[in-house]
Amino acid sequence: MNPGFGSPDNDKVWLDPDIYYVCRRCTACCRWPGDVRLGEEEIPRIAAYLAMTEEDFIQCFTRLRTDRKGLSLLEKENHECVMLENGGCRIHEVKPSQCAGFPNRWNFEGWRNVCEAVPVPMAEALAKGLVQKQGSKES
Repeated sequence: MNPGFGSPDNDKVWLDPDIYYVCRRCTACCRWPGDVRLGEEEIPRIAAYLAMTEEDFIQCFTRLRTDRKGLSLLEKENHECVMLENGGCRIHEVKPSQCAGFPNRWNFEGWRNVCEAVPVPMAEALAKGLVQKQGSKES
């Protein structure tokens, strides 16, 4: 893997263009402390999914990011994402792009020690339809 860990805002570049990591939904990334950045376009989608108004969603489930440049999902006292429930993501179908990008577009030091994602050669992942062409967002 490239020496850098990418940025949670990265939606254009693969950290390792030869490997695609298939998520096993182990929730390790959901339990890592830090911001889960929300783009402005993600708020209405998540609020609608939760059958809430945008204002209620923002009041109940977000906070100001540590860099004060936007909103983040809340985290529980144990650092789990507020959307992690019963071993899964409450909003998986509409999860933020930061969540969808892990670990292929961003990750953190030591992520391989806790994450169960399975490495697949990129050519195989493309052939099997696990990922779209490079530069596009995966879900």
